[in-house]
Amino acid sequence: MATQLTDDLGHPVRLPRPVARVVSLVPSLTEAVAATAPQLLVGATDWCTHPADLRVTRIGGTKNPDVQAVRALAPDLVIANEEENRAPDLAALRAAGVPVYVTEVHTLDQALDSLDRLLTRACGLPRPDWLDAAAAAWAGPEPAVAVRTAVVPIWRRPWMVLGRDTFAGDLLRRLGVRNAYADHPERYPAVPLAELRDRASDLVVLPDEPYRFTAADGPEAFPGVPAALVSGRHLTWYGPSLVTAPSVLRAQLADCQLR
Repeated sequence: MATQLTDDLGHPVRLPRPVARVVSLVPSLTEAVAATAPQLLVGATDWCTHPADLRVTRIGGTKNPDVQAVRALAPDLVIANEEENRAPDLAALRAAGVPVYVTEVHTLDQALDSLDRLLTRACGLPRPDWLDAAAAAWAGPEPAVAVRTAVVPIWRRPWMVLGRDTFAGDLLRRLGVRNAYADHPERYPAVPLAELRDRASDLVVLPDEPYRFTAADGPEAFPGVPAALVSGRHLTWYGPSLVTAPSVLRAQLADCQLR
């Protein structure tokens, strides 16, 4: 028995019923499946670090998965993301007859809807309690205006920041922090440090991934500007971490100081 559906990008995906073998190419989606039906996961990337006790075959990175290793696992479904994974790798898997389901997540609401479709429609699972808890955690009223404007670097050498239309930017907005580059034409622009310093008048938010900013690596580039070191997983992952993300990020943003 099989069913046909479309993924977030409108690609047709034909899946067996039941889905019994899943390979995940996205750390947050790995955690989402592991928290819902861990027995389904047979493969994941080297960057899939949650849950910590995950025991599956590793198939390379998000940007360079080993397509042959994925095929060898004979998955019923490969789950991916349009931003985190490369189109040529996904095309190669499809060409090999592997069903690939691609998510698209630019906002919190989009994340919650996408996770529901992935887990209930693609994987054929009941809607998990943690997804309802995540929706409830973020259900409070949004700030009428941003309390602070922040520069949010995600890389250095070269410096890159959050730009327009990003999931992390939407979470920060809901917490009262406006991304200084929310109107930039690019989603992750490279910006000279001198310009970033000019724009970072209220706050600089430094996550610990994808670049691992720390108290000794990052804040010194923005002298005189309060720096908030935040959990990259809670800021950028869409999955079970969304349940605690509001409280974790609020506490970390409140802890910002001149360093």
